Amino acid sequence: MTNTSALTALPPYASISKSRLSSLYSDVSRQKRSNPSSYGAHVDWWQNTLELLSSHGWIETSPADIHPTASSQSSKLILTVQRSLVDKLRVEGIGKPLGLGSTIVELCRQKALIPCSHFLTSQQSIYDAGWLPWRLASFVIGKPLWWALEQLDIVRSEDSYSEAEVWKRIEGDYVLLHLAEEVADAVLQLQKSREASLGDRLYTTESFRTQFASRALPGVQLSDQDIRVLLRFLERERRQVVVDNDLVKFLSAGEKATISPVDKGILELKAAVGRLHAQVDSIQVQVDGAAEKASAALRLQRKPFALAQLKHKKHLHDLLLKRLGALENLESTLVRVEGAAGDIEIMKLYESSTKTLQEILSHPSLEREKIDETMDALAASNAEAREVDDAIRMGEDIVTEGYDIADADIEAELNALVKDAEHEREIEREKTVLQALERGVPTAPPESAKEIKVRAVAVPY
Repeated sequence: MTNTSALTALPPYASISKSRLSSLYSDVSRQKRSNPSSYGAHVDWWQNTLELLSSHGWIETSPADIHPTASSQSSKLILTVQRSLVDKLRVEGIGKPLGLGSTIVELCRQKALIPCSHFLTSQQSIYDAGWLPWRLASFVIGKPLWWALEQLDIVRSEDSYSEAEVWKRIEGDYVLLHLAEEVADAVLQLQKSREASLGDRLYTTESFRTQFASRALPGVQLSDQDIRVLLRFLERERRQVVVDNDLVKFLSAGEKATISPVDKGILELKAAVGRLHAQVDSIQVQVDGAAEKASAALRLQRKPFALAQLKHKKHLHDLLLKRLGALENLESTLVRVEGAAGDIEIMKLYESSTKTLQEILSHPSLEREKIDETMDALAASNAEAREVDDAIRMGEDIVTEGYDIADADIEAELNALVKDAEHEREIEREKTVLQALERGVPTAPPESAKEIKVRAVAVPY
């Protein structure tokens, strides 16, 4: 696979057009002031690209060796910056990335890249505002004075350095901070899922590497140097582990960052149990091998050799039983020690809880006299509230009675109006009947003309 075809097949390159890639490979350092948004997008793309290439181990391998599973010997969290990096990133038809050195300088300024030597030795967290190990002079003496010194040629502006001079200044190993954060988060999550006792929080550097080197990132094997960076980040930035020479301890909430003699004793027991497990497995393989050799010798009628193998198997079996007995004793001892250590932590929690409860109970508000005073005041307040409620209820009853009298008067007046309306309708109906009789129009049968006439005479006009 050629350099160009292998490189352009990777996600950062495969997802963009050739014209866009050509723009990203151009020198845009002078756009930092004239077009900051475009310059920022340019720097972000290169940051993501360098992180991906480094995490898959390609930068430390030859261009033709790009493959999904990188060598375990190459560092994934550390970027080696040197002029040859430009040649490795060359794309046919586009060329080499111009201005990559200036982009790396900007990534250092943003703390996306941190010099490895400073990262491993600094006692101050890289997240502290004043951490920058190289401390740019422009921020120390002030930009106006720095500009004046530039005009007098006492100092040189950043843009005045050639690309070769920039590369000479920045060559070295750099920690990829974003990758370190990602790996640290993954390790803490893995540790949280397996932690059950104090012993599960204790590791040697080797057992830590065995446990997490191939599991922190999918398809990635961390190198020994990556493990050093990871442990330093977890200890200084995250404050989740404490490292003492070859010993590593994950800290529980509120625990002091120290490794006690109890921790060391438990770790020694764990190491002894691990060694015995390895011995038992090895002896078991030898026992099985001796049995197979004896069987094969018997099939070939080689009885003396078969007998020797059976005797060897017997000795190995006796040794296996001894090792199994020792392993059982050590494992039971380890369980008891971890249980006792857990009891200590539980008692500390009990003690802390007791102190908290005592502090709460000692509050002046919980004294007996204060409680009686408060309850008496509450009872008096409730009594006053009941009196107010009774007074309001009595007032409502009085108001309601007045409204009842008024309602009766209104109802009587309403009934009178209804009767008057019915009387008027009856008169109108009788007038209509009389008019119909006068015109000779038949009317309703129930009443005779005589009856209607009599009623009509009785109606006052």
